[in-house]
Amino acid sequence: MNGNLVITIGRQCGSGGRSIGKMIAAKLGVRCYDKELLARAAKESGLCQELFETYDEKPTNSFLYSLVMDTYSLGYNSSYLDMPINQKVFLAQFDTIKKIADEESCVIVGRCADYALADYPNKLSVFISADDNQRIDHLMELYNLDRVKAKELMVKTDKKRASYYNYYSSKKWGDSKSYDLCVNSSVVGYEGARDAILAFAEIKKAYLNQS
Repeated sequence: MNGNLVITIGRQCGSGGRSIGKMIAAKLGVRCYDKELLARAAKESGLCQELFETYDEKPTNSFLYSLVMDTYSLGYNSSYLDMPINQKVFLAQFDTIKKIADEESCVIVGRCADYALADYPNKLSVFISADDNQRIDHLMELYNLDRVKAKELMVKTDKKRASYYNYYSSKKWGDSKSYDLCVNSSVVGYEGARDAILAFAEIKKAYLNQS
């Protein structure tokens, strides 16, 4: 990884994780990968991008559905041939995350990036949470939803992200033991979360240099 700093961000829906990730990237002068990761993984794997969007942070256990969706994959490598399509998509993202980390310092939002980079010493894994009421208010404003619909979206998205993370990694989504640092954006705000994460990154870097 050539000393590259890669900050991975897991986040509750409505906690501002994506926004905080972009703020961190802007402060560091590096790229923030979110949906951009899907396009690159599709290009490098030969699988069509629609598959990555379909399976984005969403595990699928249906073998029949995987067989049907296989007909939509384009030009995938023979090494992927015998795998269900959801596994192909995950491994393609996994490989792309590693390539990005080898190439540059960056911020990566979601998609089990912390698990993909488990052996990278300069990776900092972060989980961002927020109080439920604040998350609901944020989603209401962001998507123009009423309170009931916003809460439904919050619960559904968190369940999907947790299932994806727990399915593919050996850890538990949102559990403090799964991350280097957990931050509640309701307590410190977005800028405070950004600054806390950057400060922690500096402390971790100094500690590694002493080891």
